[in-house]
Amino acid sequence: MEEVVQAVPLLTPAAGTPPVIDTDAALSDAISALQKGNGPFAVDAERASGFRYSARAYLIQIKRNEGGLHLIDPIPFGLANPLIASLNELLNTDEVILHASTQDLPCLREIGINPIKLFDTELAGRIAGLPRVGLGPLLESLMGVILAKEHSAADWSTRPLPQDWLTYAALDVELLVELREVMHSILSQANKLEWAEQEFAAILKAPPAPPRVDPWRRTSGMHKIKRRDHLAIIRALWIERDAIASAQDIAGGKLLNDSAIVELALAAPTTKKEFEKALRPLGLRARWLENFPTWLEVIAQAVALPESEWPPLRTNADTLPPIKLWHDRFPEKYAPLSHARAGIDIIATTNQIPVENLISPEIIRRLCWNPPAASNQLYDEASVRGAMAALGARAWQIDLVAPTVATALLQREAVIVEEPEGEATPEV
Repeated sequence: MEEVVQAVPLLTPAAGTPPVIDTDAALSDAISALQKGNGPFAVDAERASGFRYSARAYLIQIKRNEGGLHLIDPIPFGLANPLIASLNELLNTDEVILHASTQDLPCLREIGINPIKLFDTELAGRIAGLPRVGLGPLLESLMGVILAKEHSAADWSTRPLPQDWLTYAALDVELLVELREVMHSILSQANKLEWAEQEFAAILKAPPAPPRVDPWRRTSGMHKIKRRDHLAIIRALWIERDAIASAQDIAGGKLLNDSAIVELALAAPTTKKEFEKALRPLGLRARWLENFPTWLEVIAQAVALPESEWPPLRTNADTLPPIKLWHDRFPEKYAPLSHARAGIDIIATTNQIPVENLISPEIIRRLCWNPPAASNQLYDEASVRGAMAALGARAWQIDLVAPTVATALLQREAVIVEEPEGEATPEV
């Protein structure tokens, strides 16, 4: 009978929790220590999401074999600091290991840390087909240690940072180098290392996301809004909240969350009593009342707008119709989409990789909605490959998926999917 190995809690770093680095002298010493180390750098960052408007880093953790573990408070050093620039130069001499790198890269780049070689342990886990890819689950399943996550949602802008928070932060990089080695081995044995390397390179090359058009339209709960005059209130409240939040560097949801904005738009209160009545079902919060005169003024201004200035219920943005409409309204688009998705599901299962990591669903939707130019009335694989590359697919993804998509684009009858019991038309 195989012995079951019990995972053990990882409570403190092997060398103890280091002090926070917040002076030039301490940062200079840390850089010198890291220079004496060898191999890749394990890096992590802590933000204050949900507490602050900005997504800046409030703590940077770095560890390197024989180079020590260091906790850097980036706030005292500001932007474009020569010592941070020196640290960046050092990091660029080897690989930087991050977990879920797309979350941390923007705040690292903001202070001047811009890796040029990356290994993402979370993405590696996805490509490897592992069932759980959070840092804690990976360390538990692959290395037999349990990582506490009780401070993951803490306000890291707090100063001074509590000692137990610092220990938690240090543990995020304590075994990251070792985890990278295990993940590298798993990917190599599965012949997926090249796939992962292409994904890591694509993350580093990706340009910053462009500013959203009408970001207020992403207010949670917008499905309740059916009238343009209500939409005008949503827009006005969101824009005012964003301005206040930015000026005070506080998360907008602390001032007035999305649910409150939607309820205020529906009720359009004109007095404090009406304001409180509209929000009472949500559990009226004192913070919402701090700016209630401003909210009432904004609502009044939106209500006074002429109809010509109300925003449209829908935009003309470069978005495709919801998939649930394709089956009935656009059957000529739905048929190839259904075949493409069915084929991609098989490829994903065969290669033990999540569908969304095998190929972006948006790429497949766009190919089926606007197929590449056909050759002799046939969608040859070469044209599909070119179209996929233009939409951002990587070479390994194209090699696996293009033949199936090329065949799917020829289909005129949708794949018949068995309807789950108790449901109407399924979304394929």
